[in-house]
Amino acid sequence: MSKLERPVATAGMRHLALNVNKLESSVDFYTRLLGMTIEWQPDKDNYYLTSGNDNLALHRAANNIEAGSAQSLDHLGFIIDSRQDVVNWFEFLKQEGVEMLTAVKDHRDGARSFYCKDPDENAVQIIYHPPLSAGV
Repeated sequence: MSKLERPVATAGMRHLALNVNKLESSVDFYTRLLGMTIEWQPDKDNYYLTSGNDNLALHRAANNIEAGSAQSLDHLGFIIDSRQDVVNWFEFLKQEGVEMLTAVKDHRDGARSFYCKDPDENAVQIIYHPPLSAGV
């Protein structure tokens, strides 16, 4: 049997599933504040959200997840199309009472970002990253 070659590269990571304690608050955070839309809600414990080119699944946790406990997910990120919009998002989310983890930071590779918390205390990065962002 001959060794198979790697198939054509994937289209990128565009799906993430999170188990959350505060399902309704999380849906509100990702839809009302971050602008995602509900793509599908198969039942009261599961929502599938999209920004148009991705999919975030929010599942009600079967058992309470202790806030701040060790987890393998470090953070999730949302790509922003301009450097200035990172500042605009920071000010908007701060105004909405979202807990900020960092200030806006410019990175040596030309990126700009900040981190905040979602209702379940997951770290969320808002980032302008030149290779992926559309604008300047």
